Amino acid sequence: MDNWKQISVAPDLSLIKVMEVIDKGAKQIALVTEENFHLLGTVTDGDIRRAIIRGAKLDSPIIECMNTNPLTGLVNENPAIWQRLMQKNSLHILPVLDSNGCIEKLVQLELPQESVKENNVIIMAGGLGKRLQPLTKDNPKPLLKIGNRPILETIIRNFTEQGYYKFTLSINYHGEKIKNYFKDGRDFNVQIRYIEEKQRLGTAGSLSLLNQKPDAPFIVMNGDILTKVDFNRLIEFHEGQKNKLTLCTREYNYQVPYGVVEQTENKIQSIKEKPKKFYNINAGIYIIEPEVLKLIPNQEYYDMTQLIDLMLSRNLPVGSFQLTDYWLDIGRMEDFDRAHIEFNDFFE
Repeated sequence: MDNWKQISVAPDLSLIKVMEVIDKGAKQIALVTEENFHLLGTVTDGDIRRAIIRGAKLDSPIIECMNTNPLTGLVNENPAIWQRLMQKNSLHILPVLDSNGCIEKLVQLELPQESVKENNVIIMAGGLGKRLQPLTKDNPKPLLKIGNRPILETIIRNFTEQGYYKFTLSINYHGEKIKNYFKDGRDFNVQIRYIEEKQRLGTAGSLSLLNQKPDAPFIVMNGDILTKVDFNRLIEFHEGQKNKLTLCTREYNYQVPYGVVEQTENKIQSIKEKPKKFYNINAGIYIIEPEVLKLIPNQEYYDMTQLIDLMLSRNLPVGSFQLTDYWLDIGRMEDFDRAHIEFNDFFE
């Protein structure tokens, strides 16, 4: 990257000015340097947000909130070391320094080219988004923008980066706006087909309307989820477990705001102060074998929970895969606000 000097800032530059540099530089980072571009630290949008939350002012000098111990490469190292360092630490950009700690260049993460995947991806994008009113009054939730693009576009981009290109979007509420935006997918280097629900069919019912039935395990995902899950790993897990359906789960904890008393009749056995309860919740991502489609009633309201209950009653193998990657269900306004804060930390 030859233009790295454009994102070099002095340590006394204000937070607001550095934010402008980061925005203009479009690399999601600024380099705090002194004479001869000696690196003092780095600053990202996330660093600035966290500093403001801690009480920093927009006119505070950037030296007060920079990362003073950033990961760096050395100019005489094998470039493969830089790439491994970035991959291991989920970095997109790495400053490379000379023996005096001065910046020689920036290098960018070079992602290996993923092989093309033939598995179908079906995204449920027909919900009403009632809890995000009034934002969803005239627009479907998947078209609401997080960062600089719609939620659904970020979802599709994430899949394409992992080699997937066959998409089916199940649409209902303001579905014509989704079709007008994505069309046949050509502008996004993918293939897009549509399931158009004439009536609401639940989280599984629209699968009965698939014109072309998949011939391999396929992915079903809700259209309001931002995640960095490795879908290739997920499919490998599904096939290795020989499941007919694999449900992704996410750990959710709830802290009881009171002391909880355990007792027998009128005798107290124990008391726990504000205990935490842990649950595995449905993460809205599924891997499904093609033959499972035969179990879904045609054009009837039918939820995934009903399908899973039916499969369990027939002793069909249903597995779970616990997500540890970034995952956010944008169901409520507070989730929408959180997505705006976290977007740049996980998505370009």
